[in-house]
Amino acid sequence: MSDSETPQPHTVRLELVDEPGQLLAALRPIADNGGNLLSIYHERGNLTPRGHIPVEVDLECPPDRFGTVVDALRKNGVNVIQAGAERYGEQLTVLLVGHLVDTDLSDTLRSIEKCASATLEDLSVSAPEGRDEESSARLRLATQAGKRADVLGVVREIADRKELRVVEPLAEGSK
Repeated sequence: MSDSETPQPHTVRLELVDEPGQLLAALRPIADNGGNLLSIYHERGNLTPRGHIPVEVDLECPPDRFGTVVDALRKNGVNVIQAGAERYGEQLTVLLVGHLVDTDLSDTLRSIEKCASATLEDLSVSAPEGRDEESSARLRLATQAGKRADVLGVVREIADRKELRVVEPLAEGSK
């Protein structure tokens, strides 16, 4: 058996919605793509900032099949936070200002999370004048190394579509 065919251990960190069947649905793409489960750590008592349950899955599969497993998870709507050595190693904080409630803040966040290069780590919303007036939201996003500009582009695109303003971080080297 060559090295590319020898099963090796891998760890995948996921975030799952707290609904019946979500864990099973997340495990199915692993088995369907040749992964062998070693252990599952389902942190049911803890919630992520988005209110999801963190799950760590240890599995083994040949190295050349691991990418297929991760892709299958994402295609099935599973939020993959970390896969093997792939990490969200950088952070990006932006402010969104405008009629966040009227433009469906939940939809805005879902649209940003669909960007495979980022995940929402923290959110804080301020609406001092009430729901009918403008509000602001601070989003702290974890991004893959080197993907901050791509993620910022996605945020700008969504904000333009919803007529929201984006307050961006200063670029490196700005004074």
